[in-house]
Amino acid sequence: MRSIKPRYLRRRAFPRYASTSISGQPQITPITSLLIANRGEIALRINKTARRLGIQTTTLYTDPDASSQHAACSPHSIGLGAANGYLDGERIVRLAKQHGIQALHPGYGFLSENSAFARRCEEEGIVFVGPPAQAMADMGDKARSKEIMTKAGVPCVPGYHGSEQGETELLNHAKAVKFPVLLKSVKGGGGKGMRIVMEEGEFIQQLKSARAEARASFGEGGEVMLVEKYIVRPRHVEVQVFADKHGNCVALGERDCSVQRRHQKILEESPAPNLDDVTRLDLWDKARTAALAVGYVGAGTVEFILDKDSGEFYFMEMNTRLQVEHPVSEMVTGTDLVEWQFRVAAGEKLPLTQQEIMERIAERGAAIEARIYAESPEKGFLPDSGKLVHLTTPKTGEDIRIDAGFVEGDTVTEAYDGMIAKLIVRGDDRETAIRKMELALRNYEVVGLSTNIEFLKRLCKSPAFIEGDVETGFIEKWKAELFDPVTVKPEVYVQAALGISASNLASAEQPHGGSLGFGNYGGERTFYFKSLDVLNEKEAEVVEVRVFQKGNQLFDCTVTRKGEETPQTIQDVISSPISSSGKTTLTTFFPDARVDTTVVQDPNNDNKITVFQHGGKTELSLVSPTWYEKALGLKEATASVVAPMPCKILKNEVKEGDKVVKGAPLVVIESMKMETVIRSPQDGVIKRLAHKEGDKCKAGTVLVVFEESAAAE
Repeated sequence: MRSIKPRYLRRRAFPRYASTSISGQPQITPITSLLIANRGEIALRINKTARRLGIQTTTLYTDPDASSQHAACSPHSIGLGAANGYLDGERIVRLAKQHGIQALHPGYGFLSENSAFARRCEEEGIVFVGPPAQAMADMGDKARSKEIMTKAGVPCVPGYHGSEQGETELLNHAKAVKFPVLLKSVKGGGGKGMRIVMEEGEFIQQLKSARAEARASFGEGGEVMLVEKYIVRPRHVEVQVFADKHGNCVALGERDCSVQRRHQKILEESPAPNLDDVTRLDLWDKARTAALAVGYVGAGTVEFILDKDSGEFYFMEMNTRLQVEHPVSEMVTGTDLVEWQFRVAAGEKLPLTQQEIMERIAERGAAIEARIYAESPEKGFLPDSGKLVHLTTPKTGEDIRIDAGFVEGDTVTEAYDGMIAKLIVRGDDRETAIRKMELALRNYEVVGLSTNIEFLKRLCKSPAFIEGDVETGFIEKWKAELFDPVTVKPEVYVQAALGISASNLASAEQPHGGSLGFGNYGGERTFYFKSLDVLNEKEAEVVEVRVFQKGNQLFDCTVTRKGEETPQTIQDVISSPISSSGKTTLTTFFPDARVDTTVVQDPNNDNKITVFQHGGKTELSLVSPTWYEKALGLKEATASVVAPMPCKILKNEVKEGDKVVKGAPLVVIESMKMETVIRSPQDGVIKRLAHKEGDKCKAGTVLVVFEESAAAE
């Protein structure tokens, strides 16, 4: 751990300004030193702008983040210890005072919307780069904010926002609102503690689940719930607002964030598609009204639900901080919103007027942001974690930007949110931006953990998305199309075999490959691959690949699939591989095409092979021949359910001896602050529960064991 007391130089971060003598006008005090009270990509993002403006920065890190990029981005970095250290507001304020730091930027998440923390900064004379504590408190309480909005003439969703919090009372209010309803924590955000309840019978169970998740995410008071009418076909449209201490407030356009999973955004874009100018300007006006109603200062986002059926929109909440998706607004306005935050916090006026912003938006086209998450969309968006064994990113430029918190070799821990990076693109129009996004995603390669990159590619090619026909239920509505089965082409298996051969991973001690001296003409190897792609139309099929070297870099290859009478033979394949540290790049000339491929073997799992080819990713398992498994007595584990990721056991839904059917809930786990229900893969009888509530488990740990007789059936 390193804890370095910074020596701050007295320097001016901004051009010299004379203090105004007009009574009541804020005095301009440039920010010269800054504590970044956050982690990951947002800490790096804030640091980049701060350093450009000549502001001396100090970062914070916890034990899981000791080797992180954000901890190393500044020469001044302070350790907080345990993983929850970013939530220790009193300690963070004390550290800022101890090290003589003038200002604090909370980023987003953690303490960024904690009014008590903002007030403590104010009390200690630390410039809080964010809104006033009272404005944050007014907007942070979802019930209170709706009262204020109603008085200000901003339309709100019908619902109950009161103090009666008993299960029966809330159920009665839900009945009055009429199902379906939306349950949401008064301290909610990011989809945490939020549940859609379609009918009365599931209300109590969903309420308990929402409260447990909200309490874990927001602490005391998080379990207080709002009950609102659920709009069946809603769009999520939000407006980026910015206000200064001089009474000015502007809207920097709107963002459509309707494409979501688990109430969390995946794609954000600006301008919102298929939105008429009257509605657009009305949204901007209502957003400014909302901000001014609470005396807002700084960056904020006013979120609305837009009913696709009626065209009406309703205030949902205001996020009193910089948003994850703020780069989208920066792209379409040509601004640096973090710089705006520093300037407004220093007492300056907003850099642009509303008219100037509108002119910029008209000139700069459209922008889209895709969040790169460590998760498996094909497995219900199950979170993942692990080491980034291989990472290749698209080339960035004026219209392509990446905000990332990790580089190759870093570990994405289960202790925090699983976002790896944000990819942001701009185009002269929406259609161009979508095409640029899809092309950039084709150049994004990750090995070591599951990601949503392949899913994002499919989203960009979805006809409904291209037409702008979006709503918050978009993924569920187009599920069949977005998760359409894929076919792994023979060339993928051939390239995998050639790549492994070139990297010399198939040694004499391993069961793969039957010929030594493969570099000599006449050498032959046989490989067996099993597809790991859940969407493969022949999931888990084992494919045999024979590679015969007939000359210098010249091969004949045969691919045999189960169920196909005739193997596919590809002759005179010319391949030029370059191998290094478990990675092989191949330029291979097949009879009818040249194919460039990267083959990566995961050092943490020698049998796992990842192939990147034609902008797509295929994961394969190198299967041991049957004779080798028998010789070593190997047997695949059966009759059990394992943890899909590092997690904490929240609840066992069954007990030993219970009979269950396929799909029945077995265990509720928590990982990356999200609850996940593990369901039974089969009918059977529970023999043993391996863990009790509160236990922490590694990925692959057995959670539930079935009776063998039932499993065999």
